[in-house]
Amino acid sequence: MKIFKNRLKFHSPGLAPVEDETGWYHIDTDENPIYAERYKRVFGYYDGLAAVTDLSGNCYHIDIHGKRVYPENYAFCGNFQEQKCVVRDLSNHYFHIGTDGSRLYSENYRYVGDFKDGYACVKLSDGMFMHIDDKGQPLNGKKYFDLGVFHKGFATAKDEKGWFHVDLQGCAVYDKRYLTVEPFYNGFALVTNFNGRKQIINEKGELVLCLD
Repeated sequence: MKIFKNRLKFHSPGLAPVEDETGWYHIDTDENPIYAERYKRVFGYYDGLAAVTDLSGNCYHIDIHGKRVYPENYAFCGNFQEQKCVVRDLSNHYFHIGTDGSRLYSENYRYVGDFKDGYACVKLSDGMFMHIDDKGQPLNGKKYFDLGVFHKGFATAKDEKGWFHVDLQGCAVYDKRYLTVEPFYNGFALVTNFNGRKQIINEKGELVLCLD
């Protein structure tokens, strides 16, 4: 087995990012480079594309043959999720692109997160957060101080009173607020009340168990 300075795990279709004295690149399962180019940094393949940073500091995506997918340069590229990817342009605007490199919508945001189950969180120019769909349209028009992705129909959200959970319509599923909340896991969520105590609640917001 060849020794690399850095070696990340393999992703489908069996390619891994590595670094040696020549730079960063991708190898196959036989540890052979899949292209001749070398980069400042490369990341794993997702949806058949990998984010790379070239020696000039430009970020973009390459395909499984090492070919550049689109001509645009970005300050940051994320990993593709659900055929969509977060990018930050050279003016520090965030938005999403498709696997061909085209923008999914015309709006620019202060920040955007990955798509999950068809929706993503975005930060607006006023500092508030909302959910958008895969066309870039607001999911429900509700804005929050902070926001998480949807998981099994619920998302974490924060308003002026604290953290809680919302449904796909953006409505709170219970009245109580917490210092922190985690996503629901098989019907239950770990929360921290304002006294710092850990508790378990169900999807109706009912207290199930006190952990402290």
